[in-house]
This record gives sequence, structure tokens and C-alpha cells, in this order.
Amino acid sequence: MSSFSRRKFLRTSGLGAGAVLGFPAIVRGQNLNERPRIAAIGVGGKGSTDIREVAKCGCDFVALCDVDTNYIDKIKQGHPKAKHYQDFRIMLEEMDDQIDGVTISAPDHIHGVAGIMAMQAKKHVFCQKPLTQTVWESRTMRNLARENKLATQMGNQGSAGEGLRRSVEVIQTGVLGDALELHVWTNRPVWPQGLERPAGADPVPENLDWDLWLGPAMQRPFKKDIYHRFKWRGWNDFGTGALGDMACHTVNMPFRALKLGYPDKIECEVSSRVYAETYPLTSRVRFEFPEREGLKPLKFWWYEGNPKYDLKPLRPYPDLIKEVTQLKGKTPTSGCLIVGSKGILYSGDDYGGDPYIMMKGEKEYTLGSQHPATKDIPKVIARSPGHYQEWIDMMKGGAPAYSNFEIAAYLNEVILLGCVAQRIGEGHPLHWDGPNMKAKGNDAASALVKRTYREGWAPNI
Repeated sequence: MSSFSRRKFLRTSGLGAGAVLGFPAIVRGQNLNERPRIAAIGVGGKGSTDIREVAKCGCDFVALCDVDTNYIDKIKQGHPKAKHYQDFRIMLEEMDDQIDGVTISAPDHIHGVAGIMAMQAKKHVFCQKPLTQTVWESRTMRNLARENKLATQMGNQGSAGEGLRRSVEVIQTGVLGDALELHVWTNRPVWPQGLERPAGADPVPENLDWDLWLGPAMQRPFKKDIYHRFKWRGWNDFGTGALGDMACHTVNMPFRALKLGYPDKIECEVSSRVYAETYPLTSRVRFEFPEREGLKPLKFWWYEGNPKYDLKPLRPYPDLIKEVTQLKGKTPTSGCLIVGSKGILYSGDDYGGDPYIMMKGEKEYTLGSQHPATKDIPKVIARSPGHYQEWIDMMKGGAPAYSNFEIAAYLNEVILLGCVAQRIGEGHPLHWDGPNMKAKGNDAASALVKRTYREGWAPNI
């Protein structure tokens, strides 16, 4: 993998105003007014939303793929001409010249293999968050998007919001002074994790192809209500825990605004009991970012845990968020706090919008849009026609989607390093070499950068 310079990242990722990637229009090389032909990989849950919203943008779904035929049965009525598949590999092979782009809305462990295969076939890709399950897959998808000049977008829809883009504009004017600390917390998990693998096996439902559901993951018995239908997210083999579920949303705004790039140290400072196959119920992970583009070094703490569980979740120290607690009447279950040398910004919106600001000397927060410090800050980031529409416009030769893989894969890599730290556990910091994707002196962490693929599923790279 060639290294990716920070300067190029800032120039092309949308972190700077007016960034242009210069992708050509390559929808079949034909009339740009034609309706793009899209295939869906994963059509249940979020997949049904992605299909509906992409179709609204003037696209035709020509293929629907899901390992669970019940999901296909529920959605196929709206797309009577679409062909039906359970194996996306067969779909991409058989319909190669009939597909312009794909949506990927399957469980996390499928994102990377499906995305890489689709991009190798020169298909434009809209992929739900997290972009991939491993750092190596994320880097590979970013490189393929660039090399093949593909239109891409990750499904962190807050990227299209006015609130996130305004927050980035406000922070990058220097209102807060030097950003020194970042604190982000979430109420996830809202699915089972922090448990051992159950013994035994249950009959596989007729509507489900369990072998295809496992995909690149190692073989294991089917257990009813343990993995399939959303309960996969807390398992190391299939999901990315709370970080993968929410940090692509909650860290998106500060990642852009603070131009974070690669951390050089990541450590799981404390967590609840570590299980061999699932993420912990609560943890605190620290990321350390070096000086970058003249910005001072910064420490970022991630906190996760569900307040509804008996186990009290880890959160920022009460003194740090006491004004937030006063503002909201209680400690919010999720939030983002950027601590600067001149002031603090708090966003309780998971998508990075609705910021509140408290400058030094002030005793309470004021809504950002009403704070005198933001009054004259201009709008320099283009506003969105819609998260899905951005992808279609890019496909037709328009401006890069705001969460295209140049920035989305970078953000995703950083987030996944937190997952690696959680799996390695307390007392084993990762000294990270970002360009080379290695944890210096930590072979166990480096081994988690790329998964071991089951036979027949390894990307051909």
C-alpha cells in the first residue's frame, strides 16, 4: 500500500473549502441523464432505507441480494424487474455489465469483501457505516476508489447536515483557540455483548443461507437469536461494537474540524470484563494525535456503555461536563466535547450539529448560532442536496460526496484502531505507524489489522 500524504488528504477530503477531486463522469460512458443501474447487497433493516432513498434519486434497482430470502420477499414488490440473489459474488459476476453501482447494507464483516469486489469490477459504491471491519480493508477500499475514479459515499448521513458543516466552519475559524482535548461518549451497546459464545447449535431457518451469512468469518454453528438480525454487532467476528456503530457519526464532525489524521498512540485505559469473542460492556479508549498542519497535539477520549445496564458506564469526569449537565438537567447519554484554550464546544447531536459554546470566563453554554463569537463566521462549505443525492451526483461527474472514501476510509481506519485497542485490552498501548498500518512492537495488535479470511472469501489483492 502506498502511503497517503496528509497534505493530499486535506486537499481532497472536504476538510478544506472548495476541495475538488476531479472525478470524470463514468455512468456507463453514456448520457448523464440516464438512470443509473444499482444492485443492493443487503436489503433488510438499513438496506431497505438505502434502497428507498437511492431510488428517489432517479436510479433503477436491477438486482437485490440478501442471504435471508424473507428480506427479499418484503422489498421485491417495489422493484419487480430486479433479479434476486443470495450470494453477491455470483450477482456481481453474472450482472457485471448491467450494474453501475452497488449499495452495501449487510453486517459489518461483509462490507469490506463486498466493497472490494465491487470496486475491482469498477462499480460505484455506497456503503453503510462502518465502512469496513478492518483497517486493511478500509485502506484497500480507499485506494481502489482513487485508482478506479469511482463515486463513493459512506452511510454516515450526518455528513450532509447543516449542523455538522456549520460546526466544522465555526471550529476551523479558531474560535475555541488551540483544541487540546476531545471527549465523545455514547449509550451503545443496545445489543448483546460482553458474553461468551453459547454452546450447541440450532436448526438453520429455511429462509437463511447460514454459510453465506458467515461470509469471510470462520465457521461456527447457527444459534437462534444470537447473531442473525442485528445481534451480530457485539461479536468480534461480525461487528465492530459501539465504536463501529456510532463513532462514524459522533466522531465525524471533530475528525473533520480538527484535521485529526492518524493517531500515533491508542490505548484502552479501562474496560469491563474482557471476553474472547465480544466487545466489553463499557470502556474508555484514549487516542493521541501529534502536531498536524500547525495544530497542537490533541488527546481524544472515547467512552461507551449503556446506562440501562446494571454496570455503570464510563463517562467523562463530572467536573468536565458539569455545565453540560446543568444545561440538559442531567448527564446526556451521548455527546461530544471539544476543549480549547479559549473555549469549549459541546454537541449533544450524534451527527455533530446543534453546538453550544462556552468561552473562558463564561459560566454556562450558549447555543452556537446565538453566541456572539460565531456571529460573523462565513459559510465556506457547500451545503448538501442530500446524502444519497451527493453519491448519484458524483457518479454523474459532479462534486465529490462529502463522505467519499478519501475521508470516510481515513475516519474509519482511526475508529477501528479503537476496536483493536479494546480487543488487546488494558495496559497494551498501540504505538501506531499509520502509513504502514503497523503497531510498533505490538504483534498482537498488528495481527488484527487484517482478518484471517475463510477459504473462498479472501479479496484477490
